[in-house]
Amino acid sequence: MQVRCALEKDIPRIGELLSQVNLVHHLGRPDLFKKGRKYSDGELCEIIKDGSKPILVAVDESDTVQGYCFCILQQHIGSQLLTDIKTLYIDDLCVDEKLRGKHVGSELYGAALRLARDMGCYNLTLNVWSCNPSAMEFYKRMGLVPQKVGMELIL
Repeated sequence: MQVRCALEKDIPRIGELLSQVNLVHHLGRPDLFKKGRKYSDGELCEIIKDGSKPILVAVDESDTVQGYCFCILQQHIGSQLLTDIKTLYIDDLCVDEKLRGKHVGSELYGAALRLARDMGCYNLTLNVWSCNPSAMEFYKRMGLVPQKVGMELIL
C-alpha cells in the first residue's frame, strides 16, 4: 500500500467511498444526513487542484484507491480571540468498507500526521459523530483526545 495525493483519475473511486461514508452517517442520523455524497465530481476536481485542501489516498499495487483523507489547512490570522496557530483539519477519512481492519486508515492517518508536521502545524484536528462509535474508537487508538464536545437537544 502507498499513500499519495489524489489525482483527477481517482475521482470516480473517491466518489464511491464518499457514498459509503455518507451512508454510515445517514443510517446513524437520518434526521441530519440525506443519502448521497458530500462532493460532486466537479467539486472534487476543484479540491484536488486546491493546494490548501490536500486529499490523501491509499492505493494498492494496481493504484486503486482503498481509502482517502480530506485535509484542510486552517489558520486564524488576525483573530481577536484565537491564536494564529496552523491546524491541519481532517475533514473526512474513509476506508472502503471491505478493507476496514487492514490498517488502511492507520496509514492514511499517519500520512496526514506527517503532512501536518511538514507544514509546521501546531495540531491536527477532526470531528467525529457520536453515531459512529467505530470511528471514535479508531481515533482514540491513534492517540487523539477530545478537544471540544458538540451537544444538542432535539426539539
